[in-house]
Parts: sequence; C-alpha cells; structure tokens
Amino acid sequence: MATSPHSLLLQNPTHHLPNNSTLKPFNAFPLTSTRFTPSTTDKRLSITCATTTQIQDRPPAQAHSEDRVFNFAAGPAILPENVLKKAQSELYNYRGSGMSVMEMSHRGKEFLSIIQKAESDLRALLEIPDEYAVLFLQGGATTQFAAIPLNLCTPDDPVDFLVTGSWGDKAFKEAQKYSQPKLIWSGKPEKYTKIPSFEDLEQTPDAKYLHICANETIHGVEFKNYPTPKNATGLLVADMSSNFCSKPVDVSKFGVIYAGAQKNVGPSGVTVVIIRKDLIGNAQKTTPVMLDYKIHAENNSLYNTPPCFGIYMCGLVFEDLLEQGGLKEVEKKNKKKAEILYNAIDESNGFFRCPVEKSVRSLMNVPFTLEKSELEAEFVKEAAKEKMVQLKGHRSVGGMRASIYNAMPLAGVETLVAFMKDFQARHA
Repeated sequence: MATSPHSLLLQNPTHHLPNNSTLKPFNAFPLTSTRFTPSTTDKRLSITCATTTQIQDRPPAQAHSEDRVFNFAAGPAILPENVLKKAQSELYNYRGSGMSVMEMSHRGKEFLSIIQKAESDLRALLEIPDEYAVLFLQGGATTQFAAIPLNLCTPDDPVDFLVTGSWGDKAFKEAQKYSQPKLIWSGKPEKYTKIPSFEDLEQTPDAKYLHICANETIHGVEFKNYPTPKNATGLLVADMSSNFCSKPVDVSKFGVIYAGAQKNVGPSGVTVVIIRKDLIGNAQKTTPVMLDYKIHAENNSLYNTPPCFGIYMCGLVFEDLLEQGGLKEVEKKNKKKAEILYNAIDESNGFFRCPVEKSVRSLMNVPFTLEKSELEAEFVKEAAKEKMVQLKGHRSVGGMRASIYNAMPLAGVETLVAFMKDFQARHA
C-alpha cells in the first residue's frame, strides 16, 4: 500500500535527505524508535508538511497494524486506526491553515467549521430531531450527574432512578444534593447482573424524570429497550457514555442523553449532551454558569474555550461511522463481535463465566471470571505478552473485562477467543 508523504516524514525522517545529511534541532519534539521502547538517543526533528491534502490511501475501517496492541480498555479506549492516521497527517498543519487544531482559536473560522461539521455528522448518525440541541461540554458524564437535576428540576422536585450498576448509583447519590431522588429499583443485591421488568417498577407519579444508565461499563449490563416514565410530562434521561453511537437510538424518546466521549467516539475530555430545547432555560438559581445548559446552547458550546482537539477527534470518528454505513451497520459488527466472545465463554464448560443475565449482556463491555480465580492474574499477564492489553476487571468487581467498542476490530476479538481456548487447554 502506498505511504503518504506525511507518514514517511514521521516514520523515517531521513527518507528524503542526501547521504550524511543531518536534521536541524529546532521546532522539535522527541520521537521514539518503536511503539513501545524509547529510543536510546533523543533526536529532535524539524518536520515540514509535504502537502496539505488529505490522505488518499487511508486503511479501511477495522484495519489493524502489527505494531499496535489490541486495547480492551474501558476508557480512554481504542480509536479507529484510520482516524488516528488522518489526525496524524493533519496534526502539524491542519488543511493548509498553517497551524495545528491544538493551536487555533476556538472562535476562528477553521475551528467553527470543525465543530459545526461534528454536530452535523452526529445529528445524521443519530437522526437527532431539530427540536434537540447538541452540546459539546467538559467535565465527563460525572459532571452531568449534578447538571441534570440543576437544570431540570427544583430542589423539592421528585425524580426517579433505576440503578443497574455503579454509574447509575453515583448519579443517584449526586442528585440527592439538588433534588428529591427516589431509588425505584437497584440491582445491587444481585451484584448488578440484571435489569427488571419495566411493568413492575413503582414509579413516582409526579417524578420530573426517570434516570437510567443505558450501559453499565463496569458490570456489563445494557438496556435493550427503554422504560417509559409514568408521569405524562416526565422525562427519560440516559447516561449513554459506554454505548453511545454503538447502535441506532430513537432520540425522541428521551429528554436528555449524555455521554463521555472516551469510550466510543473520541478521546477523554469531551462530553456530549443532547437535550430537548424546551427543557433549556430553567436552571436553579444556584447553578454554576458552566453547568447551565442555556449558557452553552446560546453560545453554541463556545461560551469558554472548549476541548478543541477532542471535538475535532470526535468529528473524525463521526465521519468514519457514517462512512461505514451508519449505526445500523455498526451495530451489526458489534453484535457479531459480542456473539463470538460470549459464545466462547458459555461454551467453555464453566472454565470462563459471565455473571450477567444473557438477555441484558452488554455489546460493549464483557466481564468474565475464571473458575479457578487464582489463574486470573496469569491470564491477564499472558494476554499482555500476546499484545492484548487492559483485560483486568474493574477494581470493584475483579476478574477480567473486555471492552469491545466500535473501534475494536473483529480480529481483536478473534485473537482473544483463540487465546482463551489455548489458555483453557493448558490450565483446565
């Protein structure tokens, strides 16, 4: 495959130099000789962008280079390689602007085009109705645990929480400071392994909203459909951080959808909020300015300096998802990957175990344990030697967890499954 001038300069800085030529030590940053091992000499390079055109030979989506690991981290998480390479090609001189995205003013025409296209592509992906605002914020989904009650209700208003994991529980506890939340169901007694029947939920008749976490990253529990608030004017609010843009969603069923970007759509530092416009403008008087949705909506997410490079990266991911055929096609790929991994677990005769009820198993985060728990550390260690990293389970749960987000190629899951079968053969 042809190599772009950008990557030639980055990968082999002496490629175009005459014999015995040296590079001048200015405009510098250190490079390493390989992906993993720092170079023994700290060479500092001046890099000139050979062209401002986009890479024409981008690898296809889901490609995987031999010099990269399969990263099963829960977040920050794997990003599409073609997205990373496009960002690499545009890093030094963004499309002829003479500067990096990291350097440009957030109020300049270059960045305005970036954030506007990111919003447009996200609207296309999720088919977001015009009556919804899209905000690119900071502070992670955790900040929204406070922002949502502050914007949607008064301190005396009742709100309902259906808690299916650790993140839903954190949101419930934070809401206690700014509203009157009621825990209408918790999966904690069953160690967060199931989701209840919606018909059995005892919702508060006048609850301002019903809050759920659509996919619990730690426990691997995912809503396959969504409850309806019993209050006719009540809202459904969802934390979708770890399954955002992994499948189609009917946005019109929700008052608010929020998500940290670092699982499925970008690097850490960006939080996406999708909110029905008529819900904006009713914040409690004590709401900090940076948590007031009205401020951010009126300023098109540019009230203060936003996470510019993170938003740019999200935009590249949205573009990539559209090029894959949209979220219906993305969901098909995710279902295939998850099926292969869950089948390997279920067909291991108990050597591997997934505690989550089958009907609500996450397509994104797959927790599993070993029948012989004393082998789990060895499993993680051996997997890392085979370039499969971040498989250790969350500290609150233990065991292992494979996060297989959109950007995880099928080859990554197949490699993991092959390793699991080999490990079982050697330790059963």
